[in-house]
Amino acid sequence: MACYILGLSAFYHDSAAVLLRDGEIIAAAQEERFTRKRHDQDYPRRAVDYCYREAGIESKQLSHIVFYDKPLTKFERLLDTYVATAPRGWRSFAKAIPLWMREKLWTPKLIADQERWRGEVLFAEHHESHAASAFYPSPFREAAIVTMDGVGEWTTTSIAHGIDEKLDFVEELRFPHSLGLLYSAFTYYTGFKVNSGEYKVMGLAPYGEPRFASVILDHLIDLHDDGSFRLNLDYFNFHVGLTMTNERFHRLFGGPPRKPESPLTQREMDLARSIQDVTEQVVERVVRHAVSLTGVRKVCLAGGVALNCVANGKLLRNGVVDDLWIQPAAGDAGGALGAAYSVWHKMLANPRQLPGDGDDLQKGSYLGPRATAQEIREVLDEAHARYEVVSDDELTGRVAQALADGKIVGWHHGRMEFGPRALGARSILGDPRSEAMQRMMNLKIKFRESFRPFAPAVLEEDTSRYFELSKKSPYMLLVADLRAEHRVAMTEEQQALFGIDKLNVRRSSLPAITHVDYSARLQTVDGKWHRSFYDLIRAFKHLTGCPVLVNTSFNVRGEPIVQSPRDSYLCFMRTEIDLLVIENFLLVKRDQPALDGDQDWRAQYQLD
Repeated sequence: MACYILGLSAFYHDSAAVLLRDGEIIAAAQEERFTRKRHDQDYPRRAVDYCYREAGIESKQLSHIVFYDKPLTKFERLLDTYVATAPRGWRSFAKAIPLWMREKLWTPKLIADQERWRGEVLFAEHHESHAASAFYPSPFREAAIVTMDGVGEWTTTSIAHGIDEKLDFVEELRFPHSLGLLYSAFTYYTGFKVNSGEYKVMGLAPYGEPRFASVILDHLIDLHDDGSFRLNLDYFNFHVGLTMTNERFHRLFGGPPRKPESPLTQREMDLARSIQDVTEQVVERVVRHAVSLTGVRKVCLAGGVALNCVANGKLLRNGVVDDLWIQPAAGDAGGALGAAYSVWHKMLANPRQLPGDGDDLQKGSYLGPRATAQEIREVLDEAHARYEVVSDDELTGRVAQALADGKIVGWHHGRMEFGPRALGARSILGDPRSEAMQRMMNLKIKFRESFRPFAPAVLEEDTSRYFELSKKSPYMLLVADLRAEHRVAMTEEQQALFGIDKLNVRRSSLPAITHVDYSARLQTVDGKWHRSFYDLIRAFKHLTGCPVLVNTSFNVRGEPIVQSPRDSYLCFMRTEIDLLVIENFLLVKRDQPALDGDQDWRAQYQLD
């Protein structure tokens, strides 16, 4: 009889469900994709039901259910922190208690009731789940494992050593000393949303100068050579209040936090660059220490900080590690996967079965649902959409030609990605050679800040021709520099530009994917797990000589990535996307009837 293990994460942010069958990932998805509520933290009812459908089972066929952290231990931290800081932390404590009393303290019963489960509900520690999600699906038989995030139960950073199915923790840092919370403090201070805007800070950093880095190191964080550190809590409010920073922090950096949606100034750009530089220092020291402790130069990363792809790229570029594997769903969603793996390998002592070809076990992270032709047809017919159904060859040829002609394509093809990155299954695609593409996509398609960079998807065999990277990057979690021969020399006047003025300078032959510092967060595509996406890029290369496409997530600002054919059709109709592909269904915008009752959709994005 097959062993089915359901892994769950919920009640904080990015709820998700994962199903293993005899140690193989069968299905994984975030709840937000089904509810359309970004970073949905509620019980992942729809994601769980999808997992059952994908496997063709019911909950009674499960062998184990496991949750990704230990709520009682986390509640203990909440109580201890309040007692240690009372009465300052009363408002924060009073706000948290009702949710704990109503829901979080009763997690075992809630799960049992939801799944009609009569067995024991198992619990893994938060950073154990992160570490397991990083190591067990990785291609490495042995690795050093580093996890960094805001906080789990108590742990904020951990170092572990994995070999075969064994995973042992070596060192940890504990709350309130947290690199994730330090970065989130600057996310809050620069006017972005904590737990979702950190990548905006990373994208803003190249526009600034690190003039506050020494202030951060002198006043906020006491950083040691081994990467351990202590935060100066006199400048923070996250441990006692409802905000991340306090008045002393604000005085240190010359004023109050930026109001969300207000104009960005050079100060925010310099703050972003400064905290990014400090973060890279901390990450490099922690990883160097992990390598020293374990004697292993292959490293696995997970936790929210592992989504900082700039820091990840520098680990390889600076020779800190020989090889690196980062869990694609590095945040809390991936904890559901790690918890399930912990049961399979640690509790049940099952051996790991590596492919042997250097590949990982994550299946390209294409682990979500895929619609049938009948389901797609029903959605499109209900909307009175006009479409064609074409063969695979015709599809790639026509879409490649449209991209070469400067069109923007919504590409919904294959199983949905697990994790925050669109990897060619739920993507918006464009021509990277176009000078207007970045601005057009940001303002007319994504409805987001103009400074935000776009990622290139490049054929794996052509990666080294364009980028200074010799490793695979299938999950878009590494930043690499564009090779010199593809850069455009800047004039002295252009080199003297500051801040956002840098944005409109053409700096390469691929301007749509080249950030202001000549870097790009790239995805390498080999076709093993998503052949149609590989074939599309190859067809574009055949037409243009360019083996690269702009690849950004198929969504608009403030919404999750699309999941269903209906999601994709609505996003297509509400934006200036030119073509929509849903599997082998092809839709052209100019042929479509108006979307009934949807005239005011622009207002929600504060557009003219």
